[in-house]
Amino acid sequence: MDQTTASFIAALRDKIRQDMNNFTDDMANGQCVTIEQYRELCGVIRGLAYAERHLLDLAEYLEKDHDDE
Repeated sequence: MDQTTASFIAALRDKIRQDMNNFTDDMANGQCVTIEQYRELCGVIRGLAYAERHLLDLAEYLEKDHDDE
């Protein structure tokens, strides 16, 4: 994997992780007034976790693919 791709993946992962942490902090600090808001944030966090996992899988694939060359 080239440096540009690795930097992009790292920056995107950092942003996803930052958003997940911010939403988690919001939940922990009582920002969800209704159960609907709580459920929505749970779904957002779950979606970000899936996105992060897919990004990490892609990075692993690209690194493995590069090692095979």
